[in-house]
Amino acid sequence: VQLVESGGGLVQPGGSLRLSCAASGFTFSGSAMSWYRQAPGKERELVAGISWVAGVTNYVDSVKGRFTISRDNDKNMVYLQMNSLKPEDTAVYYCATGGGRYWGKGTLVTVSS
Repeated sequence: VQLVESGGGLVQPGGSLRLSCAASGFTFSGSAMSWYRQAPGKERELVAGISWVAGVTNYVDSVKGRFTISRDNDKNMVYLQMNSLKPEDTAVYYCATGGGRYWGKGTLVTVSS
């Protein structure tokens, strides 16, 4: 199983980023997927999840209305569109299978002016 995140970087407050996660080695279309994040000195938290049936999503309250999780089962990809970014969104973002069994290595998002 391999999960590889990309798309992180430095962005100014109010800006946008799109994270991508390439999945392989398991039946992607049958697996719920999630994005987590871990800020410096804080515990890892679930940011967003999407069921294997792509119409069902969930978000932590702090990102509702700003972040959108989506998936492309044909390409084995999951995405996190992040808009109106805030400094408190700064963290390493991880892609994981829905049950947290498998994890990527993460991609750093820094929101700063």
